[in-house]
Amino acid sequence: MNRQYQSILAEAGIRPSIQRIAVYSWLCEHPIHPDVETVYDALNPIYPTLSKTTVYNTLKLFEEKKIVQSIKIEDDKLRFDAEMKDHLHFKCIKCNGIFDVFAGTEVSQLFNNISTMVPKGFSISKIQTNLWGICQNCADNA
Repeated sequence: MNRQYQSILAEAGIRPSIQRIAVYSWLCEHPIHPDVETVYDALNPIYPTLSKTTVYNTLKLFEEKKIVQSIKIEDDKLRFDAEMKDHLHFKCIKCNGIFDVFAGTEVSQLFNNISTMVPKGFSISKIQTNLWGICQNCADNA
C-alpha cells in the first residue's frame, strides 16, 4: 500500500518522504475528516520526530497539489479529506461525526449548475457543500 501512496505523491510532484507518506496514508486509511491535531496524535507515537507544524505544512502542500482538500464545517477547526471525487459532507449534530455523501452524477451536475450561475468573468476554484443533521447511528440509538 505504501508504494501506491508513494506513487500518488510523486505523480503530484511531491517528494515522497517517510513523513509525507505516513501523513497521506493515514489520511486515506482513516476517512474521518481529521484536523491537524488528530493526525499528529495518531502518528507521533510512531514517528516521534514528527511535529504539528510538519503535519500542518504537509497537509497544506497536499491541498495545494490537489490530492487533499480542506473542509471548514466548524467555526474553530480546519479538517482534511483525501477523497477528491465530487461529494458533500454531512455533520451529525449529536455525535459530531463527519461523513462523506456521494450522490453520483447528481452532485457533479449540481456543482456544474452552480458554476454557470456566477457572474461573467468570475472563476470558481472550489465548491464545498455541507449538510447538518442526525446520522443513522444516532437516530437508531435515540
